Amino acid sequence: MNKNNRKEKKDNLNILKFIGPGLLVTVGFIDPGNWASNIAAGSGYGYTLLWMVTLSTIMLIILQHNAAHLGIVTGLCLSEAASRYINRTLKNVILVTAVAAAIATAMAEILGGAIALQMLFHIPIKVGSMLILVVVLFCEFTNAYKRIEKLIMLFVSLIGFCFLIEICMVKIDWGAAATGWVKPVFPSHAMPVIMSVLGAVVMPHNLFLHSEIIQSRKWNLKEEAVIQRQLKFEFKDTLFSMIIGWAINSAMILMAAATFYQRGENQVDDLTTAGNMLTPLLGNEATVIFAIALLLAGLSSSITAGMAGGTIFSGIFNKPYDIATKETRQGVLITMVPAALIILLIRSPFQGLIYSQMLLAVQLPITIFTQIYLTSSKKVMGKYANSTGLKMVLWAIAIVVTALNIGLFVTGF
Repeated sequence: MNKNNRKEKKDNLNILKFIGPGLLVTVGFIDPGNWASNIAAGSGYGYTLLWMVTLSTIMLIILQHNAAHLGIVTGLCLSEAASRYINRTLKNVILVTAVAAAIATAMAEILGGAIALQMLFHIPIKVGSMLILVVVLFCEFTNAYKRIEKLIMLFVSLIGFCFLIEICMVKIDWGAAATGWVKPVFPSHAMPVIMSVLGAVVMPHNLFLHSEIIQSRKWNLKEEAVIQRQLKFEFKDTLFSMIIGWAINSAMILMAAATFYQRGENQVDDLTTAGNMLTPLLGNEATVIFAIALLLAGLSSSITAGMAGGTIFSGIFNKPYDIATKETRQGVLITMVPAALIILLIRSPFQGLIYSQMLLAVQLPITIFTQIYLTSSKKVMGKYANSTGLKMVLWAIAIVVTALNIGLFVTGF
């Protein structure tokens, strides 16, 4: 009995030890681009686009677990594995588009932080973007982020959970919400918003980042029993983290629908206005609290976007992420500097956030097909290659995402 208790306690400790990569990825669920997409969906279309959150989260759980699976078994991140097992020319095309997706992500995160600075201190967005860029690069190159990571994740998570609490304080049509979660609807002119929600949830750079975080722990160097155990624990970590993300995403859309759509107001096109959603819970200081949370979300997600860019670019040279190496530093700079410069050309910050997330969805099929090829290959994964059933599920996801992209281009932006 005591021996069994010790084993159970040890397993629980192992689970706690392994939880983290999924939660770090979940920060992306409440980044500025995500806020903009969810608020646009709820304020413009009510509860009708909740299904995309459900579908995207289901796909995300499967894809993130599959990416982590690659890292655990091979000790390689998605980018390194592509460089090692895919034709050089094709590999370069794949990873260059992935870097472009990381740039689009970083642009949204920096822009969100700049909007927060404007709300708090009336700093022009273009100036604020440069300030955010400097802070992010300092954190990236000095590893200062590790010292404040837990604080930022805690604060931003608390704001996310404010949305969960607040849905109990406003009048929500739960019948319409229940239908919206499971019934696909394509309102007129809604494809850009639908795709932005998809791109904000299933973010290509997070697939690369998750596999990198996992592979850095070098579980593949352990005995087979350890690999089997970590595969099990990792799935629990991913499932737990992604369900939290689904709840927060849904809460944002519910609040936007109840606060704006049900009152007959126009679709929100300004994050400052969106801060008013927190007023019932946080009082008249809601806008300030919202802006602080947005700033921290922008900073934390900008740093993870830079890490993803560094991971992908290093992988082009078949090297892991290491901020001390030239390739990783170049990758971070190639991701962050163009992202900040693009903001100087944007006229509508809110639309910039929406379309950046949409572009992530456009790149997503390339990353998914690459991941399927690698994780299904016995040459790469050995006996841990995808089963026939899992391959069918992954191919179904790839087809759905591709079909949605075709729909976007057919209906127009």
